[in-house]
Amino acid sequence: MPTSALRHVMTATLAAAGALALGVSQAAAQTAAPLDYVALGDSYSAGSGVLPVDPTNLLCLRSTANYPHVIASRTGAHLKDVTCGAAETKHFTQSQYPGTAPQVDAVNADTDLVTLTIGGNDNGTFINALTACASAGLLSGGKGSPCKDKNGTHFDDQIEANTYPALVAALRSVRAKAPSARVAALGYPWITPATADPSCFLKLPVASGDVPYLRGIQTHLNAAVARAAAETGVTYVDFSQVSEGHDACKASGSRWIEPLAFGTNIVPVHPNALGERRMAEHTMSVLGIG
Repeated sequence: MPTSALRHVMTATLAAAGALALGVSQAAAQTAAPLDYVALGDSYSAGSGVLPVDPTNLLCLRSTANYPHVIASRTGAHLKDVTCGAAETKHFTQSQYPGTAPQVDAVNADTDLVTLTIGGNDNGTFINALTACASAGLLSGGKGSPCKDKNGTHFDDQIEANTYPALVAALRSVRAKAPSARVAALGYPWITPATADPSCFLKLPVASGDVPYLRGIQTHLNAAVARAAAETGVTYVDFSQVSEGHDACKASGSRWIEPLAFGTNIVPVHPNALGERRMAEHTMSVLGIG
């Protein structure tokens, strides 16, 4: 081969090798780039009651050990956490407190990952159902199903008529801001066991017949979240199996949710630090990250 031709071949080969190396380097850099992660949602997302408290917004009672922070620490993601205790679905697009922006304002076209837990505060479902059933349980001495007898399908009807369409609207608002992001809507881990545990009455004073009643309400709420997620192309993270046996009636160190009384959190009937870690771990498993 003539010297000039050989020189051209070598030059082309070196250029190709350089281009390949540059491409590999750029791909590696892109792979190594941290996820742009935004956490939305209510007190189960915020980890309300778990120490330490995030001092940047004390009204939201947000923990720096909540499941978004666990996910971020284990994946190296860049986290923007706007979760807030007592948030309802409407607070995705409306301000919850003066000076607190609507939650979806934190999401943009560059967002890679969004997680959220929302819906339990709509219609006051959790607080109203728990308060009604605990009050009725105390008055009945734990016998019968006084809460179910009085309220019937009231909570379920509100979930279907109000919470479900609000969930769809909230998830669509996230999708509109970040159409390319992976979005995960987490269900709520079990608060009560499937059937009454007599030893739990002092910690969670719900009548024996109302324990499955409350469980049914939570089942309906989680199903509404799952349906809304499916309708909007969002990943639903189901805790119905993995949180079984970790409800508020279980012993400290095993339970993920603290009871109404004699618990360890400053906010009762919410996930403890273990619960937030397990929520993070199961979410990462479902999403295949971390």
